[in-house]
Amino acid sequence: MNVLMTILLAVQMIAAVAMVGLILVQHGKGADMGAAFGSGGSGSLFGASGSANFLSRTTAVLATIFFVSTLMLAYFGAARPAPSSNSVLENAAVVPSAPAAVAPAAPASGAAQIPSK
Repeated sequence: MNVLMTILLAVQMIAAVAMVGLILVQHGKGADMGAAFGSGGSGSLFGASGSANFLSRTTAVLATIFFVSTLMLAYFGAARPAPSSNSVLENAAVVPSAPAAVAPAAPASGAAQIPSK
């Protein structure tokens, strides 16, 4: 199970880094031909743009891989069996309520006898 979680985590990190790189490389819609005319919405100036290019399709595939790996990590992380003695209240019930009397320690010698402030 740990090997699967490690592989999923590696796939998720690689997809995230690649997606960030592809998003930074892509050309924004606001920097098209309409920006020369002073309008920010250039996509509506000359009609709808054509089909998606290679970079946007690759980004969509990487985003899908990222989301699927995130969901699988969440599922496998929640599916782990909980340890039986992880609760503080369960551990407190096992510990005896009255501790045994402890004898005072013998006085230390040397620098340990100097009182601290």
